Amino acid sequence: MGQQGRKVSRLARWPALNRFYGRMRRRAARGFPGRIRLGTAAASPRLRRLALAAVLLGVVLAPYPSPGAATGVPVSGCRSGCRAGSVPSMIRWTQPLPGSWQAVSGLTGTVPASGLAYASVAYGVAAVGAGLTVNGYSAKNGAPLWSDTLTGFPAGAAIVSVRTWPGEVTAGVTYSRAGHLRRAEVVISGPAGLPSGRYPAAVYGGAVAGSARSTVIVGGTAVTSYDNATGHVRWTRPTGRVPQAWRADGGTLYVTQSPGGFLGSAPVTALLKIDMATGAELMVRPLEGLSYAGTLAAAFTGVVLFSSAAGVTAYDGTTGAWLWSVPGAVPEGTDPRRDRIYLTAGSNLIAVNPATGRVTATASGSAVNGSAGMYVVRDGVALGLDQGAGGDAWGYNLGAQRVTLAAPGLPWPHYFVDLSGVGGSADPASDVVIIAACARLAPQGPGSPSSPTASVPSGSTAPDPSVTVTSTPAVTPTGSPAVSASSTPSAGAPAAAGQGCLRPELVALSL
Repeated sequence: MGQQGRKVSRLARWPALNRFYGRMRRRAARGFPGRIRLGTAAASPRLRRLALAAVLLGVVLAPYPSPGAATGVPVSGCRSGCRAGSVPSMIRWTQPLPGSWQAVSGLTGTVPASGLAYASVAYGVAAVGAGLTVNGYSAKNGAPLWSDTLTGFPAGAAIVSVRTWPGEVTAGVTYSRAGHLRRAEVVISGPAGLPSGRYPAAVYGGAVAGSARSTVIVGGTAVTSYDNATGHVRWTRPTGRVPQAWRADGGTLYVTQSPGGFLGSAPVTALLKIDMATGAELMVRPLEGLSYAGTLAAAFTGVVLFSSAAGVTAYDGTTGAWLWSVPGAVPEGTDPRRDRIYLTAGSNLIAVNPATGRVTATASGSAVNGSAGMYVVRDGVALGLDQGAGGDAWGYNLGAQRVTLAAPGLPWPHYFVDLSGVGGSADPASDVVIIAACARLAPQGPGSPSSPTASVPSGSTAPDPSVTVTSTPAVTPTGSPAVSASSTPSAGAPAAAGQGCLRPELVALSL
C-alpha cells in the first residue's frame, strides 16, 4: 500500500506523465490497431522481415522519467508534431523525374506507369533507371548530370538494377534470347555519363565493384574483373557449375559453395572469399561442423551472417570461426557510420557489435501505426516514412529515443530497395537517402482507365530477385510470386491500381 501510495503521489506531481499513463492504459485495454508496413518491402518475403524493425514506431515505455526529460515515446510518424517546424527539415533537394509515373495507394507509392524503377546513390551521384533509360543527378544538389537510353537489346529488355561506383554507374539489363533468360551489365562512365562497356552477368549477379579503371561482375559460373578501357579480362575466378549466392563487404566478395546454388536448399559448405582489387582468393570453411548455419544473409566488416529458422549466426570471414549467434533473430541491415549490425528479435530491434555480438543499442515497443515503417539507419538515426497523400519522412534518433528530423509533404513516397546491399535508396557512406514522390496527381475522370500496376513490360524478363523494387507482384529469390500489399485507399487517394502523376519527383533526404 505504501509503494502504491508513493506511485500515485508521484504521478499527481507530474500531470503530463499521468496523462501519458492514462493513454497507455486505454490503448492497452482496446489493443493496438493496425500493423507496421515497410514501403516497397511488402512484396518480398525477405523484406517483410524488415517490418519487425518498425517497433521503433511503437511506444517505448519509460516508467519514471526525470522531471523535464523526454518521456521516451516516439511519435507515430510526424502527423502530430513535425509539421510545426519543431525539428530540422530533412529535404536536401528535389528534382522532376522524366517519363510517365503513377501514384499507387498503400505501400507502393510513386512508381513508373509501366515497368519497374531502380535507383542508387553513392560517390556523389544519384542514378535512376526505368525501362532502358538511366538518368544521373548530382547527389549534392540534384542537378541533372546526364541521361542515357541503352541500345542494342532485343524487344522486352529492361533494367533490373542500378548501382553507383567511383567514376561509373552500372545498369543491369535482362532480356530473353533463344528462350533463355540472360543479363548484361552496362557500364556508364565519366562526368558525361557515356556507355563504355557491356559485360555478361548472372541473372542474380551483376556488378559488385567498380571504378574508372575496372568493373567486377558476378557471372553464372565465375567472378570476373574487366578493364574498362579495353574490355579485356583482368582476372577471373570460377565459382562453381551453378550460380551461387553472394554478398559484398567493401572490397571483398563472398560467394557460397553449395551444390544447389543460389536457388537450392543444400547446405553451404564453404565460402569463396575474393579480393576484388587483385583477384586473390581464399576458401573459407566453417571450423565447427560441416556447413554454415543457414543461408548467407550479409557480410560486414569481415563478419559474415547466416540466417535460418533458428536465428542469426555470425562467422569470421577469414577463418570460418563461429563468433556469436542470436536465437530467433533475423538480420535487418547495418549502420556503417556506427559500426553496427541491426537484428530483430521478438519485438525488439537490437544493434550489435559485428565482431562480438554485444548489444550496443535496443529499441522496443508495440506497433501502433499502420501507415509507417523504418527503412534504414545511418549514424544512429532511423528513417521512417508515412504513406499516402500526406506522406512524411522523419528521422528517429535511437539514442535520444525521439524524432529529431522531419520532412512533411512527400505524397506517396517510394523507397528503392536493393537486396544485394550495393544499391538502393541509401548511400552506404553518407546520410543521403533518395525517394520518389508525387507532388500532383492527374485528374481521374469516369472515362479514365485505371493505370496498370507496375509490371515487367510484355515480352521482357523478370527483374533480378536480388535487386527488386516492388510495385506489383514481384519475383522473389525463390521464384514464387510475392504477395502485393496495399492498404485501403483513403479519401482522395489514388486507387490500388494507380492514378497518373503529373509531378513525379526525386527527393533527396539527409538523415
